[in-house]
Amino acid sequence: MNKTIFITGATAGIGKATAEIFAKNKCNLIITGRRKNKLHELAKTLSSEYQIEVLPLCFDVRNKEAVENAISNLPSKWHNIDVLVNNAGLAVGLDKIQEGCIEDWETMIDTNIKGLLYVTKAIIPIFIKNKKGHIINIGSTAGKTVYEKGNVYCATKFGVDALSKTMRIDLLEYGIKVTQVSPGAAETEFSLVRFKGDFEKAEKAYDGYQPLVAKDIAEQVYYVTTLPKHVCINELEITALAQANSTYIYKN
Repeated sequence: MNKTIFITGATAGIGKATAEIFAKNKCNLIITGRRKNKLHELAKTLSSEYQIEVLPLCFDVRNKEAVENAISNLPSKWHNIDVLVNNAGLAVGLDKIQEGCIEDWETMIDTNIKGLLYVTKAIIPIFIKNKKGHIINIGSTAGKTVYEKGNVYCATKFGVDALSKTMRIDLLEYGIKVTQVSPGAAETEFSLVRFKGDFEKAEKAYDGYQPLVAKDIAEQVYYVTTLPKHVCINELEITALAQANSTYIYKN
């Protein structure tokens, strides 16, 4: 029987690459995102290319009611979820704390922390009922080491780190796995979103070294789901060869 994977933020970057690798390995998918056209286009492509079933759910993880409504109304055939990948997340702005935009702060907190919690809270009852499940939270090296102007983004990813560790403890009795995958710099839409559509600034963020790409992370997300039932990888921190942590990057 094919596994069913639930992936948030699946329309681009790590989320899209993760959907692709699970589809390639014959898993059925529930994919979510805010961009309806891209979401449905991806669903159509993956179902056609890999002969799997794909259910697209268009909602913003920041909207608690939309999250609860979408998951509580899943058709019965989609209740056998095996893996939740909490991928939806973003950084907006790059300012010192005294110059920061409160709206940007709220967007990051509402997406990276509250959105992750809303989705997880809605999926956990399914895992408990099925007596199985695996939660994979996409963290960041920014949740391990802070850097100048990272302030609120770093705070949200430190929050993901703490939540992942406490989820692991809280869900022990139910046999639910929890893994945090923390990437370093990866060339996706991340910098384009952070710099609010400024392509020049986004491209310069990766000058002088070879960063990760979305597929590099997606492969490890898939890998942690392939292990024996009694094995749980609690955490993976992944960087490009040129990057030691969120502060140290060697550029030529």
